Amino acid sequence: MLEIMHLESINIGRIETITHKDQSFTTGIRKVSVAAGAYLDETGVRGDAVVDVNHHGGADQAVYAYSADDYDWWERETGCAHGPGVFGENLTIRGFPSDMNVGDRLLIGEVVLEATAPRIPCKTLAASMRDSGFGLAFREAERPGIYFRVLNGGEVTTGDVVTYVATDSCDVSILELFRFNFALQHDINDLHRYLDAPVAIRFRQKIESRLEAMGRRSD
Repeated sequence: MLEIMHLESINIGRIETITHKDQSFTTGIRKVSVAAGAYLDETGVRGDAVVDVNHHGGADQAVYAYSADDYDWWERETGCAHGPGVFGENLTIRGFPSDMNVGDRLLIGEVVLEATAPRIPCKTLAASMRDSGFGLAFREAERPGIYFRVLNGGEVTTGDVVTYVATDSCDVSILELFRFNFALQHDINDLHRYLDAPVAIRFRQKIESRLEAMGRRSD
């Protein structure tokens, strides 16, 4: 399956400290649109700040993309308009679906991106939105955006055509992994199926940890 989309915005973050209530966070989550193009490689978008390297960035979560159409949904639901980069995404894409399968690819010129994991809401996102309840709202919306690894690097420019190429070798969806993250019970066959997919290493470790815990409970 091929679907054509467009790159609406390229967003880059700078290191800053944000404060919400009694907590402060040093972060690069607040990203702003750049007029010029940007170079993507296996480490992510050149010039973009990644502060919390334990939970963000790395080869398996090098680029975070969010749908411009999902921003439209948030505006309809909340009455608040959000500009590109508010959720911390590097690429804001018009026509980008809320769900894909792990292993699906995006082609932007010579750049090839492979879907690896959903974004999980965190305290930093809630602080950035000035809303302690935003994590729950983000979870319930099930429009998490998608992390990608960069299989082939190159320059991207606002307005570029983005081609979505679905995989035929994996049936693990991004939303399935998103729901897995919050679930209290799991099917062992599903967990093994997730591990057969090219999921990001942090999610792989979560899955393996839950499999190990299920094994201990069955002893």
